[in-house]
Amino acid sequence: MKKIERVQTGLRLEKNMLKVLKGLAEKLEMSVAELMEGVILHAFEGKAPFSAETIGTIAKLKDVYDLDLTAADAHGLSEGEADELH
Repeated sequence: MKKIERVQTGLRLEKNMLKVLKGLAEKLEMSVAELMEGVILHAFEGKAPFSAETIGTIAKLKDVYDLDLTAADAHGLSEGEADELH
């Protein structure tokens, strides 16, 4: 196992997306941070991070937590009222 140094970071995420991540992390018996590290490392190599079974679990969690965002939304998100104040 490789030794690493982790740092605390302030990361803002869409609230329902975070609920799905927390649910998936719990299902996979890992922390959200560990889940995100795995997703990011896979993305850096252009690899899919999830099995078909896990994608099914994600779909169920998205339904439970009303997450209707898709990859197509990734570059067009705004924070609504907070953005309008600036």
